[in-house]
Amino acid sequence: MSTPRNRVTSLEVAQHSGVSRATVSYVLNGTPNQTISAETRQRVLDAAERLGYTPYAPARALRSGRSDVVVFLLPEWPIGASIARLVEDLTRALVAARLTLVMHVHLRSARPVGDLWRAITPAAVINHQALNDVELQAVRRTGIPVITPIYDVDGISTFADFQRRIGFLQADHLVANGHRRVGFALTDDDRLCAFSEPRLDGVRQACAEADVAEPLIQTVALDAASASGAIGRWRRTRPSVTGICAYNDEVALAVLAGMRTRGLRAPDDLAVIGVDNIPAGALTDPGLTTIATGMSALGQHLAAAVINTLEGKPVTPGPAQDVIELIRRDSA
Repeated sequence: MSTPRNRVTSLEVAQHSGVSRATVSYVLNGTPNQTISAETRQRVLDAAERLGYTPYAPARALRSGRSDVVVFLLPEWPIGASIARLVEDLTRALVAARLTLVMHVHLRSARPVGDLWRAITPAAVINHQALNDVELQAVRRTGIPVITPIYDVDGISTFADFQRRIGFLQADHLVANGHRRVGFALTDDDRLCAFSEPRLDGVRQACAEADVAEPLIQTVALDAASASGAIGRWRRTRPSVTGICAYNDEVALAVLAGMRTRGLRAPDDLAVIGVDNIPAGALTDPGLTTIATGMSALGQHLAAAVINTLEGKPVTPGPAQDVIELIRRDSA
């Protein structure tokens, strides 16, 4: 049975490239203000690659006082297309700054989040609705920078405001197209209340401002049978519901599937609008009208906030004003 090979050291890289260990350290760490020729630098890089050298992260963290890891803290949310897009763009932007993103779902029933700081000394923490006030203060006492998403879009200043704006735009679009009774298709996943409740508030606000009845709420699971039952209840009301604001695109696709089982078609029998602009929404028949939530822009904003914080620069509010956008297709 073979035994694992010992980790390649910087001393071995130095021996194979014919330079000092200090020179290897300067090259591999990108240390500025060193008079190292391009030829020597390349020789070191070639030797490191040939030997499979990787820096020992705990030692590097000990020298610098922190690691190159940025911890992205999330609550116990399912990781859907929207969050996945945010993480993808955030990761890409941080990699360009030689930082590594680690996503951590903070389960309330799990070990204290403080244990995470003892296992990893992160460069920074992005707190996305995950920490309560006590936990947040505990992190700050360690000296680890904490970045919280800042929304500054037409008076939107918090995560809840951002979600309310999404729901408002959904209902506003339906009302503008003549729908006087609106339904809200609520997700059956109670872990998503932080999203669904403010979105529903936004739908209610749009209905109130347009002087139409409050939205009629039905819980819809991600299957055609559940959606078909909800559709039956919406159509039996008087006046009947003619437009549906779905919690997100997946719920909207379930509603469209439920409509097909009843021989109904959007938007003639029931208009449907989702949230998130997932790729599958453009492939349905009819195409799904939806609200794009700008997760790519938010990811880039968070990466910039992390980098600016670590460099001692001010963090500007964001993301940009046009991140919440109505995508018009044929379902509503």
